[in-house]
Amino acid sequence: MMMQGRPKMAIIDPNTLAVLGLKTILQEVMPIITVDTFGTFSELESNDPDSYVHFFVAINIVIENRQFFLDRRRHTIVLTTSTDAQMSDFHCLCTNVTERELIHSILSLQQKAHPQGKNLPTLPQILRKKILSDRELEVLSLIVQGYINKEIADKLCIGLTTVITHRKNIMDKLGAKSVSALTIYAVMHGYVDINKI
Repeated sequence: MMMQGRPKMAIIDPNTLAVLGLKTILQEVMPIITVDTFGTFSELESNDPDSYVHFFVAINIVIENRQFFLDRRRHTIVLTTSTDAQMSDFHCLCTNVTERELIHSILSLQQKAHPQGKNLPTLPQILRKKILSDRELEVLSLIVQGYINKEIADKLCIGLTTVITHRKNIMDKLGAKSVSALTIYAVMHGYVDINKI
């Protein structure tokens, strides 16, 4: 189930735009994985499907190939467009939500399935290294919990311009371009509990 020591995940969905977005998010959440994408079930079938540790699959593809995915239900996450469209035999992920909610759902799934990185290869040293100062970590924690700059300044008893400077430095050091990317970093490194965001 590994390719050169890296777990492989498959996304099976005919919606190319949705697939590309989900692939980007999954690679941010778990930088040690390889994500392959398929537009149809037959494409997956012809590419050694049992080499994948997880399948993220459009609901219609699961319905059409139910037995295949039932046999692999612990490894299957059904992509739905409605929070009501639950399939009781599977883990479901609603993709018709805000970016923040989607990332929260993916992080929650990851933490339930792999608490403390269980069953995943160790992150490379560069990804485990502490990059941010203690103060930057405090600011990061408050950012991903949804506080605005003024609230962060008040909570930490620092000036607004100092918060803005810390925020810019955090983004630069992590190469992050959004609060979602900061959220992924903070949760995956244990700086923020998923239940606080």
